[in-house]
Amino acid sequence: MGEFFRSYAWDQTPMGAPEAWPQSLRTSLGFVLNSTLLGAVLWGPELRLLYNDAYRIMLGDRHPWALGRPVTEVWGETYAPIADAFAEVMTSGKGFGSNEILLPMTRSGVRQTTYWNATASPVFGEDSSIVGILNVAIETSDQVIANHTRDARHKLLSRKNISLAEAIDSRTLERDKAIEAKLVAARDAERVQLALAAGAIVGTWSWDLTQDCFTIDEGFSESFGLESLNRLDDIPLAGIISNVHPSDQEGLANAIRDAICRGGPYAHQYRVRRQDGDYHWVEANGRVEHAHDGTPLRFPGVILDLDEKRELLAQRDQAIEELRNLNAALEHRIEERTRELMQSEEALRQSQKMEAVGHLTGGLAHDFNNLLAGISGALDLISMRVEQGRTENLAKYVSTAQDAADRAAALTHRLLAFARRQTLLPVATDVNRLIGDMLDMIQRTVGPGIRVESMRAADLWTVLVDRSQLENSLLNLCINARDAMPDGGLLTVETCNRRVDRDVGKELSIPEGQYLSMSVSDNGTGMPPEVVARAFDPFFTTKPIGAGTGLGLSMIYGFAKQSGGHVRIYSEIGEGTSVCIYLPRYSGSAMDNDHSTEPLRLVPTDAGETVMIVDDEPTIRMLFSDVLEDMGYHVIQAADSLTGLSILQSDIRLDLLISDVGLPGGMNGRQMAEAARVSRPSLKVLFVTGFAENAMLNEGHLGPGMSVLTKPFNIGVLTERVKELISR
Repeated sequence: MGEFFRSYAWDQTPMGAPEAWPQSLRTSLGFVLNSTLLGAVLWGPELRLLYNDAYRIMLGDRHPWALGRPVTEVWGETYAPIADAFAEVMTSGKGFGSNEILLPMTRSGVRQTTYWNATASPVFGEDSSIVGILNVAIETSDQVIANHTRDARHKLLSRKNISLAEAIDSRTLERDKAIEAKLVAARDAERVQLALAAGAIVGTWSWDLTQDCFTIDEGFSESFGLESLNRLDDIPLAGIISNVHPSDQEGLANAIRDAICRGGPYAHQYRVRRQDGDYHWVEANGRVEHAHDGTPLRFPGVILDLDEKRELLAQRDQAIEELRNLNAALEHRIEERTRELMQSEEALRQSQKMEAVGHLTGGLAHDFNNLLAGISGALDLISMRVEQGRTENLAKYVSTAQDAADRAAALTHRLLAFARRQTLLPVATDVNRLIGDMLDMIQRTVGPGIRVESMRAADLWTVLVDRSQLENSLLNLCINARDAMPDGGLLTVETCNRRVDRDVGKELSIPEGQYLSMSVSDNGTGMPPEVVARAFDPFFTTKPIGAGTGLGLSMIYGFAKQSGGHVRIYSEIGEGTSVCIYLPRYSGSAMDNDHSTEPLRLVPTDAGETVMIVDDEPTIRMLFSDVLEDMGYHVIQAADSLTGLSILQSDIRLDLLISDVGLPGGMNGRQMAEAARVSRPSLKVLFVTGFAENAMLNEGHLGPGMSVLTKPFNIGVLTERVKELISR
């Protein structure tokens, strides 16, 4: 901008030729041009605008048109919020500083909301009148908008019933305090910069290079301890340097010589002695003026007192260091607290799940006793008929036992899948199918006195949720409905597709769009409004001590929120209650979660492969061995992992390992198989387990050539899986 100022046709503007500008304007403008901060001089009664490179960037295409024009003409309504403050500076001669000044501004054709930290200092003329304003500013829009966004989020969360997860998150308020401390430190640093830029000028000089004569003001004289000279002009450079600290004189002389030779802005810090003999730090800023032929003519500039600046910088550095230490300690505490809270949340989730499992136990025990009676009775009849030599119609009893075993297997699969401890895993889910699979379990849980109905919409949309958590939520809602109908009643599970518009979405605190709703309704006692208002609060319950933790609805609310949805309760005293879960539509297809299998025909093999069976249950080993030998396989058996591993590490041919997961002998089936693969890297493995299918995968997925079957299963499924693995 300096070169531009010199070549600009000022004589054709109201500002006139620069040669006629007063010294106060030339000095203040020199400071602005040498500053890296966004700065401007507003000159005269009309506050005509003169600015530096940083300010020019903000003006955009208004430059150079804006040079020398009144600030109101350049900025229009943008200037309105600060017009009174600037007018007060011109009237009273008192500067001002303000933070987060809101200025609507059009930049690059786009209307924007901007925020600024700014100072305005009066510029005094030679007759001590106020002739202009020195304006320095820093834009803080990104920081302020981020603060506003954070504050708005906190206010929004405080107005809502929060879930357990949100309640736990609120305990990390220390993190927000640390962020606030950072922002305060940043604002303090900006205020330091503004103070250094606008409030520390203590004197001015003008050096006639052709005559080696300094003209100084009283502030310069006091700062350099020159009061004894009793004059403010005709002072040679040597008279100035004589009061500079001896250690700084050579550096100052070199800096001056360099500025005169190369031109451009000059800035140098050094120590000078006051009248009382004490040294203090100052900074000199100026620019050498040259004739058209390049001859240096004048060297005007300003003196800034650095003592306050250095103190402020020291305070800033200390504050930054303290903040850095605080942040490191706080981050460590937050990590520890977050880990503890996550563990607590997982424990509470599992506790709630176990409470629901407890409600299932009575009904399941009754059903299992019935199923076991059918299996035992069928086997007794078969044994009796065989002893009597009556082998006709045995298939009927075999079918009866097999059917009871299949029904028992289905019950254990669902119960294990429901109760297993697992990380939340959202998958595309067919909610209608999930409800259909759970209806038997729900009916057993609520008892025969309550009729369970389902109304499932056709063409129901798919949702992306954790299937186990949705099952848990549905079962807990059904248990709550059961408890609300002590004398029996009707429980209805209903699904439908819903389109949520902007108004409803705002009411539910979810984006507008397409949602699936799943509701559980009862015609029980209902709840008063004050209970409904607190229903989602963690640990709030109206049940007697020992009858519930008060976590059910809270965890359902947290699950819905984590899944991008919402939960709403409708209830009237004496009429009943309906709890509706909203879940956002998922565009993908639902995963096939059907684990049912059909018996397959047993087909012998002629290849003569060798299969090793490791299981601590003799009955299992006997059954598997007989079936595989009937198919033509050679079978080797082991009852524990130690025996099994010794065989696996031998030279015996083995085409397939079939192993239980839970084994005696010091290692489980997975560990034994991994150890065997060190010497047999291509060994194929089939795990059989009585746990939920995914329970054994907690420490990693199955490797290539491995598969898993969950007990109990049809013998045909075993033979088909064995053939499939061996043929790979």
